[in-house]
Amino acid sequence: MKNINKYVEHTLLKQDATKEELEKLFIEAKKYGFLGVCVNPVNVRMAKDALRGTDIKVVTVVGFPLGATYSSIKAQEAVIAVDNGADEIDMVMNVSALKDKEYGIVLDDIKAVVADSSKPVKVIIETDLLTKDEIAKATDIVGMSGAKFVKTSTGFVKNGVGAKVEDVALMSEIAGRYGIQVKASGGIKTYEDAKKLIEAGASRLGTSSGVKIVEGANLEV
Repeated sequence: MKNINKYVEHTLLKQDATKEELEKLFIEAKKYGFLGVCVNPVNVRMAKDALRGTDIKVVTVVGFPLGATYSSIKAQEAVIAVDNGADEIDMVMNVSALKDKEYGIVLDDIKAVVADSSKPVKVIIETDLLTKDEIAKATDIVGMSGAKFVKTSTGFVKNGVGAKVEDVALMSEIAGRYGIQVKASGGIKTYEDAKKLIEAGASRLGTSSGVKIVEGANLEV
């Protein structure tokens, strides 16, 4: 698959990420021509400075990883991140409210971030915690919210699988009705993983294994 690097948001969100590790991430992003990097909010300005003069997007997360904070706080996180140079915002949905079928709360939470962010918003629905019906409902809500993407996972669920081909296919089918896109993230380790998820409908891949994926693509006959 050609240009798979342009699907990749090269990701480093671990709690103990060091400056040295972040600098390596940015060097790799430039070397392999990744679409973007995804870092925690406190590292947005560092990323922006390191990637200045390139077209590599700086993506960050809000309400991360639980999605269980106040909507106003999520929105303010987004504002600060954009002020510091973020090009896109990945927010975590209020998963508890979805499980309780409080769909108005879920929708309003997303809308609060979309309204205050001047940059595109992706919504992480945390598929590992949802049934298929809940994944479908969550994708519907994201489609109605004004967000630009629905995203599978944070990668922080204990014993979670992350992005599954069948979940991405379901999300992609519903997302297409609203003209939004799907970002697959969590557990994407190999070129074969990435290829299957793209074929299922993902237009973005959030992964810390971007280098391995691109090098695997180059070996494809």
